[in-house]
Amino acid sequence: MNHDIDTALSALADPTRRAVVELLRSGPQRAGELADALAMTPPALSRHLRVLRRSGLITDDEPDHDARVRLYRLEPTGFAPLRDWLQELQAFWDDQLLAFKAHAEAVAAAPAPKAAPRRRAAAAKGRR
Repeated sequence: MNHDIDTALSALADPTRRAVVELLRSGPQRAGELADALAMTPPALSRHLRVLRRSGLITDDEPDHDARVRLYRLEPTGFAPLRDWLQELQAFWDDQLLAFKAHAEAVAAAPAPKAAPRRRAAAAKGRR
């Protein structure tokens, strides 16, 4: 795995950070709104936002009308390496399942092998 994927997975390993990502899916939000939604103190949330920013999964910016406000939003390019890796895994498993299906269908379509007749002499020998 490359560094970008490791960083994204590490950031998303924490349930609070995954909850932040879920909240930001609905659109940009202020840190205070996120803290309220997660019932967290702003300093506690700030650490999670820092990890998500450093991983490239979210960005923050100041609206033109108020420099005191920071809006957090998802950064699609930060998710791209993770998405690409998951698509590769999906393609691998799709190929594996298709191969298994083809094998299972071939086995089901093949005539069942006939059982070999038992030899009486060999069976009698084994009883002695």
